[in-house]
Amino acid sequence: MQAWLEHLLALLALPEYGLSTVFVVSFVSATLLPMGSEPAVFGLVKLNPDLFWSAIAVATIGNTLGGALTWAMGLASHQVVDRYQHSKHHLRALDWLQRLGPKACLLAWLPVVGDPLCAVAGWLKLPFWPSVAYMAIGKFGRYVVMTAALLGIF
Repeated sequence: MQAWLEHLLALLALPEYGLSTVFVVSFVSATLLPMGSEPAVFGLVKLNPDLFWSAIAVATIGNTLGGALTWAMGLASHQVVDRYQHSKHHLRALDWLQRLGPKACLLAWLPVVGDPLCAVAGWLKLPFWPSVAYMAIGKFGRYVVMTAALLGIF
């Protein structure tokens, strides 16, 4: 079992598979599933330093597309959520998000609240493309900072 796992990890670290793995992990981690993509990005870049910017770009694209999917799920759930009453805290948070508009999606990089924020942006029917653009900016910044920090560049 251990030999199989080591072989799989070595295979996924190869540049021709590593970037696709980073894409899938980044995409899935931007949905409401609880996982992080930073270890995959860091591992690939640690094994292949020349793929730093490629890994950052692929992770940003995958994570942004996952955020866009989460936005669409939020939009689809709009009618269901409207049936339930909101507490004062929910109403205050929704008001804050509506006032900020798509710029609130800059915070999509935050752990725990970032991915649900994308769903709420869809639920609030914030404009899709501006929301995705702000998601991409925030997620790109997170990947650059996290990967560079883990590699000791800063």
